[in-house]
Parts: sequence; C-alpha cells; structure tokens
Amino acid sequence: MSIVETQEHQDLRAAVAALGRRHGRAFDRETLWSEAGKLGYLGVNLPEEYGGGGSGLAELSIVLEELGAAGCPLLLMVVSPAICGTVIARFGTEAQKRAWLPGLADGSRTMAFGITEPDAGSNSHRITTTARRAAESDGGGWILNGRKVFVSGVDITDATLVVGRTEDARTGSLKPCLFIVPRDAQGFHRSQIDMELQAVEKQFELVLDDVRLPADALVGDEDAGLLQLFAGLNPERVMTAAFALGMGRYALDKAVDYAKTRQVWQQPIGAHQAIAHPLAQAHIEIELARLMMRKAAHLYDAGDDAGAGEAANMAKYAAGEACVRAVDQAVHTLGGNGLTREYGLASLITASRVARIAPVSREMILNYVSHQSLGLPKSY
Repeated sequence: MSIVETQEHQDLRAAVAALGRRHGRAFDRETLWSEAGKLGYLGVNLPEEYGGGGSGLAELSIVLEELGAAGCPLLLMVVSPAICGTVIARFGTEAQKRAWLPGLADGSRTMAFGITEPDAGSNSHRITTTARRAAESDGGGWILNGRKVFVSGVDITDATLVVGRTEDARTGSLKPCLFIVPRDAQGFHRSQIDMELQAVEKQFELVLDDVRLPADALVGDEDAGLLQLFAGLNPERVMTAAFALGMGRYALDKAVDYAKTRQVWQQPIGAHQAIAHPLAQAHIEIELARLMMRKAAHLYDAGDDAGAGEAANMAKYAAGEACVRAVDQAVHTLGGNGLTREYGLASLITASRVARIAPVSREMILNYVSHQSLGLPKSY
C-alpha cells in the first residue's frame, strides 16, 4: 500500500474506516453526514481559504470508498463536494466561492447536480434546457426553462447546479452554461421518480418553468461552459468508482467472513476452490480498479484534465464491473442467506448495477475509449 499511497493517505483511510464502522449498515444519513463534515472529510478536496482541507480528489475518493466499505456510503458526496464544489472552486466568482464553499466543506450546505434530460441521455450536446437574459427593464438576470431527470437528493439539498444552454450572440448557436438554482426558486418544480432501487437519496424529475435567477447565478464565464462542465464530470466518474469499490469491498468482506466460518463436511466452504477462486478473482478485479481510480485522481489533482478524462472513464468502467461481480459472487457464496436482510447483500444486487449505468453507461465509456484512446472511427 505504501507504494501507491502516502502515509497521510493511509492515516486518512484508517480514520474514515473507523468512522464508518461506528455507523455501519444501519446508519442515519443526516447524522453521518454531519459528523463527517465536522471532521473535515466532506470538504477535504476544497481550498483551505474557504474552509476546505486543501487536498484533492485523491483524498475525497478515499473518504467515500472507506465509508462504502463499511456499509454506509454517502452518495451525495459524488455530487455536492466533488462536482459542485469543484466547479465553483475552479470557476466560480469570489462571491460564489464565499457563499457556497464553506458550507459545502463542512456539510452544512449541499448542492445537487442536474444535467440528464429525458431526450438527451448521455449526449450533453442535445441538452434543451435554455437560459435567456431578461430585459433590464424587467429586472435583468436569467430566465430558465427545461426539464431534468434522475437528479439525486433535490429534496435535501439547498440548491441544484443546473446545466443549461445560452445563445451565442455571435453565432446564434447554443452553448452550455451552469446555473445555481435555489431549491425554493419560483417555477422550480420537482417530482420524485418511483424507483425499484431503495436508496436514502431519492431521484427526481425537475421542471424549470420560467425560473428567474439573478445575474450572479451563472457560474464563471459564460463562454467557458463546456470546459466547466467537463471539469465537474471527471470528478463525478472518479467518485462513482470510489462508490462502487466501497460497495464491492463491503460485499466481498461479508462473503469472505462467511466462507471462513460456514462449515460443510467438517471444513469451511472457503477451502473449496469453487468458492475460493471466484472470491480471489473478485478481490483482484477490485484492486486493479482501485489502482486506475488512484491514477485518475492523481492526474486530475495534477491539473492534467485530458489524461484524467481517459483514466476517470476507465476507472469508472473497471470499478462498476468489479462491483457487480463481487456482489454477485458474495450472494452466491452465502446461498440462501445471501438473500436475507440479516446479511444485507440482497439489496446490493440492484444497487451495484447503478455503477454500470450512472452517470454514464459502460457502453458510452467503451465508445469513448475506442474513439479517444484507440483512434477508431465513430459509428454515430
């Protein structure tokens, strides 16, 4: 471990793991979120001058992974400090940084992220949520209209960072921009999506119906929207990998413990290669995915956005696949017990698939790698 992680990283990992064990699988989200914030874990990646830890994505991913490995992942970490905090820290105005970063760092304020639309899916170039400037005689600012789907935690966050598009006065084409929309903004409506997946953070559809925002709701430079957008998506992929790896480790630990203690024919079932080898394979795949996640976080923290983009996509893909296989093998190792509430694995069968689908599907990642990494022609 010392080869790829500093002593500080190892100490952080151990401290967060201890916090996770205290809360465990039956954790209360608000209590854990508050404690993690007070300990400085939620804002470990944000600038010190705004109340953060002054570290980076490498440290934030450690926090989420270890909480997940303890059975108490905080999904909102992917969104609030990783995406929104990063975008505001890198591109926000001084006023926006002072208004939001201290709260995002200590957990007292939270922010959701709205990008996906019913007809756009993974194609951010087809986003139809639009923002137009209001006339000065009408108060100025911005007016937003559009729809978003699968937005996590809108009911428990203070605002949503919404990806919209504004018209370029020179070309007439639409360009992406990001806006901070308060939860109680007039015309900002939400409806919960009925999900089979049972998670603490609920999913919502948003409708923006002439939502009026002040001029300073726009994050950063109107002409740098695409750069700002992708600066937030790389951390999202790294943190999704951390979320998946934590889940996979949790399931694998349960299975290994069971295989060591469950006896059939006078010996633990873990002595049989039919049980031992798939668990060993799951462990190898998790460790390989963790290495790629660390590489992606390192590149991002070093300012290599292009390199981080490739590595973050690969890390998210590898972690999602490793998580699904680890959960699947864990359930099979426990047999019927793997489907009981007592062992807490059955719900992960559905949850683990999220890492393959969100925030971008594995097929779209394979498209990215085939085009960007291998130079193969596009099929679309």
